Amino acid sequence: MSRKLYPDARAALDGLLRDGMLIHSGGFGLCGVPGLLIEAIRDSGVKGLTFVSNNAGVDDAGLGLLLKTRQIRKMIASYVGENAEFARQYLAGELEIEFNPQGTLAERIRAGGAGIPAFFTRTGVGTAVAEGKPTQDFDGSTYVMERGIMADLAIIHAWKADPEGNLVFRKTARNFNPMMATAAKVTVVEVEEMVGQGELDPDHIHTPGIYTKRMIVVPAGTEKRIEQRTVRKRSEPAAPAAAGTDPLPAR
Repeated sequence: MSRKLYPDARAALDGLLRDGMLIHSGGFGLCGVPGLLIEAIRDSGVKGLTFVSNNAGVDDAGLGLLLKTRQIRKMIASYVGENAEFARQYLAGELEIEFNPQGTLAERIRAGGAGIPAFFTRTGVGTAVAEGKPTQDFDGSTYVMERGIMADLAIIHAWKADPEGNLVFRKTARNFNPMMATAAKVTVVEVEEMVGQGELDPDHIHTPGIYTKRMIVVPAGTEKRIEQRTVRKRSEPAAPAAAGTDPLPAR
């Protein structure tokens, strides 16, 4: 049994949570969101939390669960459009929000994991994003300084893992999860499939196990929520050709 593997989300987070901490939460929309770990944070009752996430889920899933219970004090995010409670709390002055362009947010997290305290970018110069931040000119263009983000805790959702915590992410879930896993004092992962030691192709590993401190396996049958289901309308089948007619065009 892996020393990193815990029986459930509550056990995996035991001793790690406290009021006022800064937490990275992986995922994009509801894809790759660490839902079981979010539920365990909700059930723990910790409050005054700052979350770094691309968005805040929806009203009844993802980080929307923690907004509903008022456990989040501040969001550092790039998008809020699918969560009505998020928007309501922000407009009512009940929730602090630090908006970031999506690429800037990704780079702030990556920089934190790489030990880079700050960097310069042209994105946001001359807009509200740059207000109060240092700027500097390079090669005739103005850049704004952004700080890297290092969190107290990262909660991550992975597709596959081995006992050492080497992680593989699947498709859209690879957007923020890998970089967040590197940018926290402690990284806790929920994984869909645990494989044996040596079963992962080293060339396919996205996050090395050195970053993973604790893991849980998502129970079979756990619901995967879809944020918006969009389907293509089926075209009407062509009418069959009348008997005795030639379906081929005239030459």
